[in-house]
Amino acid sequence: MECKKMGDEIYLRIDKGEKVMETIKAVCKKEKVGGGHFQGIGACGSATLSTYLPAAKDFLEHTFTGMLEMVSLMGNISAAGSELFLHSHAVFSYLNVRQELAVAAGHLKEAEISYTGEIVITPTDQAIDRKTDPQTGIGIWKLS
Repeated sequence: MECKKMGDEIYLRIDKGEKVMETIKAVCKKEKVGGGHFQGIGACGSATLSTYLPAAKDFLEHTFTGMLEMVSLMGNISAAGSELFLHSHAVFSYLNVRQELAVAAGHLKEAEISYTGEIVITPTDQAIDRKTDPQTGIGIWKLS
């Protein structure tokens, strides 16, 4: 991993074998980022996406392996109490069992880089806190 601050943004290269979310979180902690957003692209060997099931109030996980092009990664950075919280979604393309192009997308739990990942982190000038929404029971931004 290598990162460099340029202007108001942090440019992050994630290397082979490193985990995407774990590395973004580590850089945010090191740079004291308490709010903001990130975006990126790259190539991964594995990814775990999840789908929220409202009736179960839980996530269903889907793990993919192989040559996965991380076509799009986007997420936000906030804090749940004293703990940094990343909320991200990603889109991956890959060849399915019939060697046809397929796409998988959803909430990104974690992915491991197989070649490189290129991420841009844009911090805010203030921390963003989270709270539990009483209507849905999920964590949301606390902006007031």
